[in-house]
Amino acid sequence: MRNFYSPRWLWAALLALTCSVPLAAHAGDTSASAQLQRWTAEAGAAPNAERGRMFFTSRQGGEWSCASCHGNPPTTPARHASTGKTIAPLAPAFNPERFTDTAKADKWFRRNCKDVLSRECTAAEKADVLAWLVQLK
Repeated sequence: MRNFYSPRWLWAALLALTCSVPLAAHAGDTSASAQLQRWTAEAGAAPNAERGRMFFTSRQGGEWSCASCHGNPPTTPARHASTGKTIAPLAPAFNPERFTDTAKADKWFRRNCKDVLSRECTAAEKADVLAWLVQLK
């Protein structure tokens, strides 16, 4: 019978637990397609990918567009327009972690929409943009 209290067993168990925790921390609670469904339901209308592309690439009254920081197309790393910080690709096919965490997606849409639009984006605008992003391959 194995001694479950031996130092070797405890270290092995701690190592296994430590190695699995970071993986769980990166696991999302949703997917890009689930986010698209959520925002489509909130909007009460089907998304329009072309309208999403136009929204993403056009200035909305200010000096920035979404593409100012995320690039056009948003399939490669880009740099934030004012901080110069590297931003990972936004399109889910090029960055599988995108839109897999509901809280993060909501947080960044809220922040970025306020930067670009001086207001929060509507559910329809989010659905349109995401409809365009998910078709980028």
